Amino acid sequence: MIPRYARPDMVAIWSPETKFKIWYEIEAHACDAMADLGVIPRENADAVWKAKDVEFDVARIDEIEAVTKHDVIAFLTHLAEHVGSEEARFVHQGMTSSDVLDTCLNVQLVRAADLLLVGMDKVLAALKKRAMEHKDTVRVGRSHGIHAEPTTMGLTFARFYAEMDRNKNRLEKARWEVATGAISGAVGTFANIDPAVEEHVCEKLGLRPEPISTQVIPRDRHAMFFATLGVIASSIENIAVEIRHMQRTEVLEGAEFFSMGQKGSSAMPHKKNPVLTENLTGLARLVRMTVIPAMENVALWHERDISHSSVERGIGPDATVTLDFALHRLAGVIDKMLIFPDNMLDNMNKFPGLVMSQRVLLALTQAGVSREDAYSMVQRNALKVWEERLDFRELLLADEAVVEALGVDAINEKFDMGYHTKHVDTIFKRVFGES
Repeated sequence: MIPRYARPDMVAIWSPETKFKIWYEIEAHACDAMADLGVIPRENADAVWKAKDVEFDVARIDEIEAVTKHDVIAFLTHLAEHVGSEEARFVHQGMTSSDVLDTCLNVQLVRAADLLLVGMDKVLAALKKRAMEHKDTVRVGRSHGIHAEPTTMGLTFARFYAEMDRNKNRLEKARWEVATGAISGAVGTFANIDPAVEEHVCEKLGLRPEPISTQVIPRDRHAMFFATLGVIASSIENIAVEIRHMQRTEVLEGAEFFSMGQKGSSAMPHKKNPVLTENLTGLARLVRMTVIPAMENVALWHERDISHSSVERGIGPDATVTLDFALHRLAGVIDKMLIFPDNMLDNMNKFPGLVMSQRVLLALTQAGVSREDAYSMVQRNALKVWEERLDFRELLLADEAVVEALGVDAINEKFDMGYHTKHVDTIFKRVFGES
């Protein structure tokens, strides 16, 4: 996580100040619940809330931790400095450090997911806007990087919209799955703390009680969360790669917006490089880099070890901050992206009429020609288009066997572009629920 690829709202979720504030809220709400149960005096629970508006001193906590070598104990010591040693003596009653650490982590992940969902909504809005704008803008579809058959630029944006909409659904599910808390004590048995305390704390923090924890919340939940972030990152790269290919000089069907005063190259003043989408490809790699460690965190010794802890201190902020930045950058790229419809038609016509080969093939088979013979008849003309840049329709009209099978009018009819776009409205209705 570096400032260049970070947005302040997401960074704030992972700041030490935010973390200690959540720790405090966990401890204070737990005291309230224990007081309600008669486990600790009500006045002691109320005293903890004296620190409600305190900005905990990170440097002071670090100073204490340098001696205690334990971050939660260092925090509790500092809390007692604000509340009073006698008043704070029931804080953390029956709890273990992971009760605080794991519940806090999940609060942070839920808050991070909420910000990521905002970013996804911006991407979806940009994709929908451009899809509607270019629903009927014809361009050539490519498979293996080679001209295949006509499609539209709107369909390109629409398929990315559908992909991101699936990702939004995945993220909502991942958010739900990770939104649990555990205040269950040393090995999760509630031996020293009532389950009602956990229920109260979770309710106050917007979480659900973890049905069964050990000393930690099960890490399969977190593995699923980070795996979802990895899938979203891959979809970002999928869109970014398409834009990068469209911006190639030989293609130039679309391009990133190039602002006044922007420079593309230190050496070549003519350059307009797809730097934003190249950056998105790199950021996607960084997010995916966190997925395998999260999965490896699932397997812990017995009721727990802390092999997961150091990993999560890194991947929690790194994955969410990076993905948050990437989503907002992608939304901006799509929203301001330049589209060149004339170049799309020029590219399609570099090999005149060739994209209609399947229509001719199918017509020949329907006219009684065997598929093998039909394929041969079409291919021998298609190859001349490849090699000599001749017009496919004119070649077919000069091929006696093709004319005999289809007739002149039927051949000409096979070059109607509308044939390939006749179901665009149907596809749009499936994707957007409207025509």
